Amino acid sequence: MNRASFLKVSILVALLAVVLLLVQSVLAYQTSTDVQLRFSEKVNLALRRTAHLLLTESGDSTSRIPVVQQNSPLAWVIRLDQVFNYERLPALLHESLALHEIVRSYDVAVRNCFDDVLHLGYNMLDFTESKQVPCQNRAFEGGCYYLQVTFSTPLAAGAPPATRIVLSLVLLGFLGFAWYGVNRQQESVLAPYLAVPPVGLQFGNSSLDLANQTLVSGEVGHHLTYREAKLLQLFAANPNKVLERDFILKSVWEDEGILVGRSLDVFVSRLRKILRHDPALRVVAVHGVGYRLEVASAQGLRPE
Repeated sequence: MNRASFLKVSILVALLAVVLLLVQSVLAYQTSTDVQLRFSEKVNLALRRTAHLLLTESGDSTSRIPVVQQNSPLAWVIRLDQVFNYERLPALLHESLALHEIVRSYDVAVRNCFDDVLHLGYNMLDFTESKQVPCQNRAFEGGCYYLQVTFSTPLAAGAPPATRIVLSLVLLGFLGFAWYGVNRQQESVLAPYLAVPPVGLQFGNSSLDLANQTLVSGEVGHHLTYREAKLLQLFAANPNKVLERDFILKSVWEDEGILVGRSLDVFVSRLRKILRHDPALRVVAVHGVGYRLEVASAQGLRPE
């Protein structure tokens, strides 16, 4: 394997790895988003259940439970306009969170609706370790309060999915340029050997080496794919003749068992770009029929 081929294989492997990373990042981002949405729903339900039980135990079974608001990615708030028993809050809240399988550490704050002053508050450990929380035995005045639950920040787990997606796209762009550069380098490598034409077919100012799938067109060398070489061989063997589409497809693609008309148009477009360095050659489309390779030289095809 020569250096250019090795570079091509290496770039293809790297491209595959980056594509897999990109797919993984997109899936991880989607999964992370779904998990966050589900967690938010669980917190919402837990806080509404807590508010319902607090009001019910205070003798209020008719008041509407307010909407739970998410003030930040980690904080949820519900407004309570009725009197409730603060001493029952820790147990009911912890029970509601456990019911919805929420086990993350959290802080609780009770703030006045009008001045946003913190009146009462505690951490989950205050309740789980001693079943007692600060200010639990103090008198609690009725009024309007915001009950806020703030969860601990999750541990960092590497770069965020969105960051990995951006990095993957940057790497894809870089590898694409590298692939383009290797192909251009391969074209120029053949130029010093133009004095010794390859064994094969000559037409116009071009020479096709079928064995090695190489073409020297004008003063530029190209490595062709198997299908490009086969299609160009068919055109070169029939210079200045109109070849019907069905005939071309059967001659070039029949061994695949599937004939795809669009494949012909794509490969003809590639050959036109490859042959652009030879002014004596031109692939012309004959509307409704097929294609013709126009060769300006007198003899057209000359076997060596």
